Amino acid sequence: MTHEIKTIAVGFDGSLPAEAAVRWAFTLARPLEAEVVLVHAVGLLGHLEGEDVTSEFHDAVARLAHECNFDIGHVSWQIEDGNSTSVLMRASGQPVHADLIVVGSRGKSAHAGLMLGSTSLQLAERSTIPVMIVPYDR
Repeated sequence: MTHEIKTIAVGFDGSLPAEAAVRWAFTLARPLEAEVVLVHAVGLLGHLEGEDVTSEFHDAVARLAHECNFDIGHVSWQIEDGNSTSVLMRASGQPVHADLIVVGSRGKSAHAGLMLGSTSLQLAERSTIPVMIVPYDR
């Protein structure tokens, strides 16, 4: 049985581990000609509430796409209210229909001493689609 990857959802909170996950997603998506959907849970960055998260992260994502030689035209955003695990779990359904979820090993809210953040751990345990957890080496 083959599993075709057409859409990759990436958890993105602006952290360095999230940037590492985006690089991996772009690198995987390019030869597969897959779309990349950056998924952001509004609750992740409380100081940005009420602001346009897309414009806040656009420069970082454009830089990462350039570094990975990935067409920024194949990138979209899914921004939802809720905790990061729930929002990413919903990415396998409408409107994203992701075939793969890529996340960093921990995000902005994870404790530095943890090997895996709570979001990546919960996704690995509960997701109905494959989850790729990208380690981040400082």
